[in-house]
Amino acid sequence: MLKGLGGLGDMANIMKQAKEMQSKMQEAQERLESIEVTGESGAGMVKARVTAKGNVVGLDIDPTILNADDKEVVEDLIVAAIKDGQARAAAKSAEEMGKITEGMNLPAGMKLPF
Repeated sequence: MLKGLGGLGDMANIMKQAKEMQSKMQEAQERLESIEVTGESGAGMVKARVTAKGNVVGLDIDPTILNADDKEVVEDLIVAAIKDGQARAAAKSAEEMGKITEGMNLPAGMKLPF
């Protein structure tokens, strides 16, 4: 009979840990929106500021490329800078989430948030 009660205590502990993790995840999600990374293309001629959640929040274009005759080149540089920024944002997000899950003994390869 006492053995069964120990199981309830374990379940209560698991629920407590789950609530703590949920709270930490919420805080991390909010923090990700305030963390910014910069993606670049064209040797830094085009820069895109992106939040760690992947939202583009700014674009900086070197004025010398605006005089370029090839509009498509400029557009390609902008797209490349945004993609680079989003890749860096994904890496930063994974790094921040990894800080939360350290020591939680989660299965290998498990990605958060679920």
